[in-house]
Amino acid sequence: MPPVVLALRRLPAPRLTGLGTGLFASAVMLAVGFLDLLLLDGSPVAYGLLFLPVSALTALWVRTADLVTAPIAVPIAFAVGVLPIAGGTGGLGGQAMAVVTALAVHAGWLYGGTLVAGLIASVRKVRDMGRRQQRTRTATGTSRVVGTVGAVGTAGAADPVAKATKAAKTAKAAKAR
Repeated sequence: MPPVVLALRRLPAPRLTGLGTGLFASAVMLAVGFLDLLLLDGSPVAYGLLFLPVSALTALWVRTADLVTAPIAVPIAFAVGVLPIAGGTGGLGGQAMAVVTALAVHAGWLYGGTLVAGLIASVRKVRDMGRRQQRTRTATGTSRVVGTVGAVGTAGAADPVAKATKAAKTAKAAKAR
């Protein structure tokens, strides 16, 4: 295996819930925003560059059942984290306008991080669906084989759909008696 894959497999693999994903991403981005303000005087490029790996980690660490929340949580986290570096003066109205302006000006980073999270979540979902389908095939004892004439059929146990239909007919006939 490539060294990058081996290094990624050594990373911890927590499974966060949907709410945990949002809290994780928001807390990390808020900390990144404050550190960016403190160390780099609010550099939007540094903030955007650090947003991309946070988006990837958010999508990697979310539970399989909550995969849809990753692309939703990361834009919210971006908005939360931009609060310290947005600037803004003149009270709450000035701060709100600065945040809106920062979100508009740095929309490229926002879209990029959301795209990263969406792609990772989509790939994880497709892989999970394939694993689930494979487990179902193994559990029912069916596997797809190509016959001598090239037709695709099932080998092993009978067709699961036919079994379910037969069971439903039997139950309906028993109920009618």
